[in-house]
Amino acid sequence: MADIDGQITQGQSRAGAKDRAQAVPMDKGLRNFLIGIYQKMALGLLVTGGMAWAVAHSPVLIDLLYQRTLDGRMGYTLLGWVFALAPLGLSFFSGVFMRGFNVAAMAIFYWVFVAVMGVSLSSIFLLYTGASLATTFFVTAGAFGALSLAGYVTKANLSGWGSFLMMAVFGLIIASVVNIFLQSGIMSLAISALGVLIFSGLIAYQTQQLKSIYYQLEGSYSGLAAMTYYGALNLYINFINLFLSLLRLMGGRR
Repeated sequence: MADIDGQITQGQSRAGAKDRAQAVPMDKGLRNFLIGIYQKMALGLLVTGGMAWAVAHSPVLIDLLYQRTLDGRMGYTLLGWVFALAPLGLSFFSGVFMRGFNVAAMAIFYWVFVAVMGVSLSSIFLLYTGASLATTFFVTAGAFGALSLAGYVTKANLSGWGSFLMMAVFGLIIASVVNIFLQSGIMSLAISALGVLIFSGLIAYQTQQLKSIYYQLEGSYSGLAAMTYYGALNLYINFINLFLSLLRLMGGRR
């Protein structure tokens, strides 16, 4: 994602785009652009949820992806680890597929990503009750709507948040990897709480950034069409991470 972020925040047009992005009234073009992003994100969440449910209810796929450890806990098989880590790997390499505003490449990458994420998240149906999954999802959806709206209407320039929040994400990833080996409950709670704060900030920040992107690409149909996938992927990833952070804090285990 960093490659595109660099491309859209260069030159004299950046200041003008930010000034226009901070104006509250929404023109028709911007509305259609954001609606396209939210529709793709919602469909992506639907695909992910469907894939996760289907895998979790398939005994064959469960045996391929999961196994019981010696202490009785659920663990991953080798194939399970591949799918568990695949979304993280795809996130790091997303810039390769999202470069050059190629609509077809961005669309293919997006739908592959949400499908792989669905397989990766199948474990939540095995670990948490259906009621807690539904409750957490609706809480996340409400929070996402409020944060995205805040990012849209605020007149404050949030561009300075980007670098700080991305550094925080990398720190969160490192801490999560370390805790795989430590298995510390307190550390897990702290990571989840920080995740709620970090991904909440990213939702507001990236919503404002999408407004800047629209005004920089205004008039370029192919550019805007491609960027709906870019925007959808960013917001989708933040939604999923916010959901998982809240689930670890408030989810009821089976």
